[in-house]
Amino acid sequence: MSEEALSLDPTRLVLAAVIGLALLLVLIIKFKVQAMVAILVGAIVIGVAAGMPFEAIVTAVNDGVGNTLRGIALLVGLGSMFGAILETSGGAQALAVTMVKRFGDRKAAWALGITGLVIAMPVFFDAGLIILIPLAFSLAKRTKRSSLFYVIPLLAGLAVGHAFIPPTPGPVLVAAMLNVELGWVILVGVFCGIFAMIMAGPVWGAICGSHYMVPIPAYVAEQEDMDESRLPGFWTIVGIILIPLVLIILDSVAGVVPALGGVAGVFAFLGEPFVALLIATVAAMLVLGVRHGYSLEELERIMTKSLEPAGLILLVTACGGVLRYVLQYSGLGEVIGHGVASANLPIVVVAFVVAALVRICVGSATVAMTMAAGIVASLPGIASLSPLYLACVTAAVAGGATVCSHFNDSGFWLVKSLVGMDEKTTLKTWTVMETLVGGAGFVVALIISFFA
Repeated sequence: MSEEALSLDPTRLVLAAVIGLALLLVLIIKFKVQAMVAILVGAIVIGVAAGMPFEAIVTAVNDGVGNTLRGIALLVGLGSMFGAILETSGGAQALAVTMVKRFGDRKAAWALGITGLVIAMPVFFDAGLIILIPLAFSLAKRTKRSSLFYVIPLLAGLAVGHAFIPPTPGPVLVAAMLNVELGWVILVGVFCGIFAMIMAGPVWGAICGSHYMVPIPAYVAEQEDMDESRLPGFWTIVGIILIPLVLIILDSVAGVVPALGGVAGVFAFLGEPFVALLIATVAAMLVLGVRHGYSLEELERIMTKSLEPAGLILLVTACGGVLRYVLQYSGLGEVIGHGVASANLPIVVVAFVVAALVRICVGSATVAMTMAAGIVASLPGIASLSPLYLACVTAAVAGGATVCSHFNDSGFWLVKSLVGMDEKTTLKTWTVMETLVGGAGFVVALIISFFA
């Protein structure tokens, strides 16, 4: 396959890529074609225009789907079920209520930011927002401040957890495509995420709250507050959420610390991402489900329903894998690699720029991550990079895919509607916040990459 790819004309390869990617963007932006179909059509057009044999295109499609889903299918499914249990049991709300009480009204913005970050790792962004935003509104009412004082930190925390830290699907799919261990991705993601949350959350939230008086909207949140006496315990929730993160990190640490050599095999098994997440899901079923009065039949319905959005994520991601393998098998990765080398740009920077451009054009963070990861993964020499550097590349892709949320992003309209802002104010607050999240996370990843 690679020998045949080397015989293809580089100029034709670049032209084919431009045509295919432009077609992909036009299909999504202009004609509103479903992202999965658009990516698949674009990838096949690239292969045909580049002169790849039809057999090679079919092989790239099969390899792209199979190899990509093999790395993330179980993780996305288990993560969706884990998050659904946490949401339905009131665990997310329990975490938020306790954090706000302990921080107090004056530092509640920090509590909401931290809570959003933690909750967004297992719970989808929109679900976490709908669950937690009534708490932000209640704080704004009590303190008679603009709701943005509390909403922006919450949004920043949710955006950070959604973008940078597994088991949220975004960095998981990028890590799978770049073949980097999740332990390294978590470590880098935590550093990037904390800094990004501070800059885009409490700091930017205070600025927004001072400049824009956004009253509590008439909109009534879909989920009503639960009786706090029935909520799960704070440390119970923290412990369950930490299970997969700790097990995955222990696996990575045991591999490099000689003193843990005797138990490295055990940690390698328990720290396998799907095993770690399975343990956490079972623990959530027992502790947050059965012990709080949910029958196994009710849990089955909750968990099955949670898999509906997971299917879309997996299909879009699989087609992103197809794009990656078409670019790789056609030899375009070599061409891009030479171009990157001649431009003397670090791969971390390339990853951020590509993801940001797709994000601005398409709006979907998932599509931006998938396309950027596919292009970066096709570059020559990627496999030889250190795990720490690849984790920085993963964070850079996540940062680029977060910036500049605007009219073509569903999250823009969700936030506008829930908070009750007009489009102009949403651009000045939410869009800037998303750009701060992605940009700050990228800067931290770039700094860390210098030491990789």
